Amino acid sequence: MDDNADKRPGEGPDDEQNPFKGTPFEQLFGMLGGLGGAPGAHRPAGFMPPAGAGGQMPDLSGLIGQFQAMMQPYDGPVNWNLALDTARKVAAQEADPTPGQDARTAVADAVRLADHWLDETTEFTAGVTGTAAWSRADWLVNTMEVWKGLVTPVAERATGMLSDNLPEEAQQMAGPLLGMLGKATGSMVAMQMGQALGGLAGEVLTASDIGLPLGPTGTAALVPTNVAAFADGLDVEHDDVLLYLALREAAHQRLFANVPWLRDHLIGAVTDFARGIEIDVSGMQEQIQGLNPMDPAAFQQAMEGGLFDPRTSPQQKAALERLETTLALVEGWVDEVVGQATAQRMPAAGKLAEAVRRRRAAGGPAEQAFAQLVGLELRPRRLRDASTLWGSLRDRQGAEARDGVWMSPHLLPTAADLDDPLGFREGATAPEQLSEADFDAELSKLLDEGMGGASEGPTEPGTDS
Repeated sequence: MDDNADKRPGEGPDDEQNPFKGTPFEQLFGMLGGLGGAPGAHRPAGFMPPAGAGGQMPDLSGLIGQFQAMMQPYDGPVNWNLALDTARKVAAQEADPTPGQDARTAVADAVRLADHWLDETTEFTAGVTGTAAWSRADWLVNTMEVWKGLVTPVAERATGMLSDNLPEEAQQMAGPLLGMLGKATGSMVAMQMGQALGGLAGEVLTASDIGLPLGPTGTAALVPTNVAAFADGLDVEHDDVLLYLALREAAHQRLFANVPWLRDHLIGAVTDFARGIEIDVSGMQEQIQGLNPMDPAAFQQAMEGGLFDPRTSPQQKAALERLETTLALVEGWVDEVVGQATAQRMPAAGKLAEAVRRRRAAGGPAEQAFAQLVGLELRPRRLRDASTLWGSLRDRQGAEARDGVWMSPHLLPTAADLDDPLGFREGATAPEQLSEADFDAELSKLLDEGMGGASEGPTEPGTDS
């Protein structure tokens, strides 16, 4: 009796020794004329299968040669040169003039005045060491290093999951091809990243506009072209808009300069998110059917359709909540101190504050594209609650107590505290004048209480615990 009588058409005796059987790569190699590829099976128009077609193991060296034709050499999981090039082309689709001397002077003057006003609203010292007026292209170049730190762990984990989920024998046999697939994936991620960042460059107003310290430390930067577009239709003088945004930028710089753990705390939340990525490898099988990996456009379309979409793990949910909460607290604090600084000086401040809140809460198309690509939303959903919390604490205890909460990540309000912003440290009143010894004792007590509640959120690596 024929040993292959019960096999499906196109299957051969070598199928039982197929180390890729049952993985997404079985279908991929079938498409390439390799494993399980039935004679006459559909293949993309113009595709020439490599040697080894017809149910045999594919010629991996031939496949590698074809993949090399669609890839550029680069290091790491993402082709960042391609990402920056793509982003600059997207940003250049609209006029992007280099700010002139008048614009640079206006930004410098606005930031200088903003820092003077903020001196009266917070004990935190000024964090600005320089100012800049950026074009959109300037914003891309000056923030790219931070974007690399944010996106690389996510991309590295996502691409690594492909090979991690193959049987050991399959990993050995497909090692070179997996490397090519990883490079192809990194190029596609770069193109999508470039599209998203190019779009963001057309929307951002300042270096700290999305709540993360993207620019060089101490540099308060604004994007005059985008500031002018934002001012259109607000019925507010352009100088007021520029000064208000300079106040927000200077306030961000103060916070990050005086809270040294905050930068790593935010970046750490993104890294924790990456560590928790889980890809549904079994779900890739159906999506790979009909995919021509020799066609970059088709491969990119598959990625955009969720080919490598990760499943949200409990660890990721915790990291996302931590990131969202901290972003809201950062933006809420900025909202609060800028509100205090402008209360008696800028009649249009209320209108501008509301415009900024709505803009940050909604997010633009580019921000949404970034969220779809990386899985992270950079919107402070709880901005109003956070602003209310900081203002309530200042009313009861004063600005020094409000800012003192930033001494340690363990003292920060939690997501539960934002549910009841008026109840944070409820009953606390402004402290009496204390001797130095009494102050140290009270501070130690406050830190001990914060440490006792540290189980509500992850401990930040590199901080005292």
